[in-house]
Amino acid sequence: MKKDLSKRERKPKFKNLSDIEIDRLYTERSTRSIDPEKDLGRPGAFPFTRGIYPTMYRGQLWTMRQFSGFASAAETNERYHYLLNQGQTGLSVAFDLPTLMGYDSDHPKSLGEVGKCGVAIDTVHDMERLFDGIPLDRVSTSMTINAPAIVLFAMYLAVAEKQRVSFNQLRGTLQNDILKEYIAQKEWITSPEPSLKLINDTVRFCVEEAPLFHPISISGYHIREAGSTAVQELAFTLYDGLSYVESAIKSGLKVDDFAPRLSFFFNAHNDFFEEIAKYRAARRLWAREMKKRFHPRDPRSMALRFHTQTAGCTLTAQQPYNNIVRVALQALAAVLGGTQSLHTNSMDETYALPTQEAVKIALRTQQIIAHESGVTDTVDPLAGSYYIESLTNRMEKEAQRYFKKLDGMGGMVRAIEKGFPQREIHRAAVAYQQEIDRKDRLIVGMNAFIEKEERRIEILKVTGDVERRQVARLKKVKAERDPKKLQQTLQRLTSAAEAGAYLMPLILDAVRASATVGEISDVFRKAYGEYRESVSF
Repeated sequence: MKKDLSKRERKPKFKNLSDIEIDRLYTERSTRSIDPEKDLGRPGAFPFTRGIYPTMYRGQLWTMRQFSGFASAAETNERYHYLLNQGQTGLSVAFDLPTLMGYDSDHPKSLGEVGKCGVAIDTVHDMERLFDGIPLDRVSTSMTINAPAIVLFAMYLAVAEKQRVSFNQLRGTLQNDILKEYIAQKEWITSPEPSLKLINDTVRFCVEEAPLFHPISISGYHIREAGSTAVQELAFTLYDGLSYVESAIKSGLKVDDFAPRLSFFFNAHNDFFEEIAKYRAARRLWAREMKKRFHPRDPRSMALRFHTQTAGCTLTAQQPYNNIVRVALQALAAVLGGTQSLHTNSMDETYALPTQEAVKIALRTQQIIAHESGVTDTVDPLAGSYYIESLTNRMEKEAQRYFKKLDGMGGMVRAIEKGFPQREIHRAAVAYQQEIDRKDRLIVGMNAFIEKEERRIEILKVTGDVERRQVARLKKVKAERDPKKLQQTLQRLTSAAEAGAYLMPLILDAVRASATVGEISDVFRKAYGEYRESVSF
């Protein structure tokens, strides 16, 4: 008897990275539950499924950023000038590990890490070098900094003062998302409650004095890089955002005063359609939850703006030129999903910080999508696809299940203390790795289509000389600053922190007096105590 080959399939089951089973065919029956007016609407209108602006890329392209920072402020400054000359439209600062952890370059814990994974910033003088020759009223600057975010922002503000740029002219984004640190990235100074207070102080300052600056970029990127599924990234990120809104309102701020300046930061992973559906579901779910929980009057308070970065965790050391293709597909998914800002990873980032040539290829990838592909000519071009709409609905529903669990635990801070999001991500990461190990999921060049002879590529090396020079500069600043003025500002800051007062003006005074990131972070450690995680898997 002849076999019927028309129904034969490559695998017994097809599923995406969130373990959602994919049907062979999607038809009008797959989208029967969707109400086009209620669930899709128009671009620029509630629930913003199709985009937050009526014209989207027909009016303005996304901001093209490259995450850049290595070695010293002077060397990173050279890279910034290069990228701006190549057509980049916004700057994105990568800080080294000691800075991210609130330690100075001369601290014993910083040994061997200064300038390695980003730029070393110890004082306002480093920040001034970082932006030398770059007018802060003409660029948009994103800073990927969390635990000591309020300190680095104060340094940025002090540099603006020196450039005679008013705070209300500054544009950019401060990541400032501490909840995802406890969940995924593990770079913190103190415990959640006082950390939220520091964030609220930053939000208040932006409301009152820097209205064009985004005070928080709620980040799912690091949650995904830690091994979460797309659904977990969507759910935990949006719930973190709702937690920040609730905290800011409790501090005395009004939702419509700050919510329009909140932004989000998502990962662009390998499953093309899943990622597009994730972004569309994120806009709709955020709009609905904001409306239901906080009742804003300004529609902009319900519009989710987001930056996207292609997935570093998907890049392979094997056959690194394949990473150019991965990044192009991920970037295209972000654009089709309606991102407002985009960073494309470089092909060599599994080895080291990217070389100048690799960064240029990554930037050119965005420019080709923007100007040659035609995908920017119409808004939300995949709307109405049976598959996309069905998957968008499914992603929203799966995220809502997590919302109910988190609500039942008493919110994200309590859930973090119980280790819930950490365990969920750990399980997802293990399951994904097991699929790769079994070859249920093929990664080209790594567990399939392997080549014995690997082609070598040039990489960027940060030498130990960088650390020695940075420590010497820091020593010089400490020797030349006014010790009396410094101690006065730090003492006032300590007293205010212990009293629970508003800190931003006092932190600004401290950085103007050449206080270091570590010295100000030590004030937080003294006033609030250091945080120790206690989670069992």
